[in-house]
Amino acid sequence: MTAAPADSSQRHAALIYNPIKVDQKSLRASVTRLSANAGWGKPLFFETTVEDLGAGVAREALAQKADAVLVAGGDGTVRAVSEALCGSGVPMTIVPSGTGNLLARNLLLPLTDAEAMIRATFDGDTLPLDVGFAALKREDGSTEEHAFVVMGGMGLDAAMIANTSGDLKKRVGWIAYVDGAARSLAGAKPFRIMYQIPGRRLHSARVQSILIANCGSLPAGLELIPDASVSDGQLDIVIFQPKNALGWILVWRRVAWDNSFLRRFRAGRRVLALRTKDNSVLYSLGTGIEVATSAPQPVQLDGDEFGLAVKMDCRVEAGGLLAVVPHGHDTSTL
Repeated sequence: MTAAPADSSQRHAALIYNPIKVDQKSLRASVTRLSANAGWGKPLFFETTVEDLGAGVAREALAQKADAVLVAGGDGTVRAVSEALCGSGVPMTIVPSGTGNLLARNLLLPLTDAEAMIRATFDGDTLPLDVGFAALKREDGSTEEHAFVVMGGMGLDAAMIANTSGDLKKRVGWIAYVDGAARSLAGAKPFRIMYQIPGRRLHSARVQSILIANCGSLPAGLELIPDASVSDGQLDIVIFQPKNALGWILVWRRVAWDNSFLRRFRAGRRVLALRTKDNSVLYSLGTGIEVATSAPQPVQLDGDEFGLAVKMDCRVEAGGLLAVVPHGHDTSTL
């Protein structure tokens, strides 16, 4: 659904929203009112659909010369719109909606004040964000490329998302992923990958999952990658390779205790420096990574399923997306 601007001499914002995730009447009214208050023209409105998660309508908004794009929906909607806007120079405002709001959380944006974010479209600042792209090769040899702004993964994490009940997710939010994790762990089996980061040697490993991340924070205060930056021009790579039940305990300790608690304190960081390292979780950093496996594995990008693939070739578009933040928002830790 679109509305053409009445006056091409004025600036116009475009709102892209998932009608299932938002109160569209209230949201449209707020965007219209705040646009007028800022001296902007009548906004454009676009709804996402099952067939178009946001990329198509975002390109339509660009074709209609939108000066700014607001996106309201889940992580998948933000991902799809980011894919279309990457490299356009048109800023994107996230109006937090849906279950995870992972990019908004990592940018430390207000999650419960939609009007603050809408207003920021007109008087806020912009932050250049990196965008990851994953070229997926299927078993039949076909390939396709999609963007991600939070993280992509192959293996157990993707299976966990596939096994998460949509109905449960609607009722309890991100906690539903705990149920999906329990379902996936029961039948989890390691698989062999070959991987190479540009400029480094080829590696082989048996893993449960490999994540390629642009952000490091998860819901509930969990820090998967404490030092991850959305604007350093690099992707963080995390390889999970626990060999047994003890290995999974070490994985959980690393994420939930070491990264999310001990690292906050000087004494805790001293403890971590003295501790014997384990290989259950391996971290690396690079401008991309090429991952190949002989047997097809499930893939996820920003929490959406992307089927099975035998190869995932990831790259980063440094500063490819302009994200709107409220004026004066502290971006020093991002």
